[in-house]
Amino acid sequence: MAWIELHSERLLLRTWRAEDLRGFAALNGDPQVMRHFPSVLSRAQSDAMARRMQAHFAEHGFGYWVLERRDQPGLIGVLGLQRVNFEAAFTPAVEIGWRLQQAHWRQGYALEAAAAVLACAFAQVQLPEVLAFTVPSNLPSQALMQRLGMQRNPHDDFDHPLLPEGHPLRRHLLYRLSRDSWLEQHHDG
Repeated sequence: MAWIELHSERLLLRTWRAEDLRGFAALNGDPQVMRHFPSVLSRAQSDAMARRMQAHFAEHGFGYWVLERRDQPGLIGVLGLQRVNFEAAFTPAVEIGWRLQQAHWRQGYALEAAAAVLACAFAQVQLPEVLAFTVPSNLPSQALMQRLGMQRNPHDDFDHPLLPEGHPLRRHLLYRLSRDSWLEQHHDG
C-alpha cells in the first residue's frame, strides 16, 4: 500500500528519511519530552522504534509520519496512527499518538497535525474508531484529546499491561473518537 502524505496549513506529515533518525533520537532522548514515558531512549532504541514505525506503515498503509513545518523542513516531531500492540479490553484497536520537540510546544502544531491525521483515519482509511491514551499526569495530551473531540469514560481507564505492577506510569486514561462522531463534528466541512 502506498504511503499517504498529509498537508495542513503550516505542516507536512511525510514518510521517513535516513536524515530523520538523528532528530528522532534527540526527541526520544529529551527528558522533558519523555517525562510521561518509562524512560528516555538510547540512539539504538530510537532507531529501532523508527524501523518499527516504518514497518507498520508498510504493513497497514498508515502509521507515524514525520512532522515538519512547511516553511522550515526537518523533523519537529512524529504524529500518527498505530495498531495497539498489547491485549486489553478495548483491543484490537488503532491509537493516535504524538511526540514533538519542546521548541514546538504550545503553538497548535499537534492539534493541526492530529486533525489532519484523524481526517485521514476516518475519510481515507475508513477506520471505525480511533483511541488515545495517556497517564493521568499528562494534562497537555488530555487537553489535546478533548480538543480533537475525543471522549473519556472513566470505566475504560486501564493499567498498561506492558508496565509492571506498582510502576508510577501504569495507570492510563483512555479516550475514544468514533468515525460517526467525527463525521457529525465535521459534516459542515
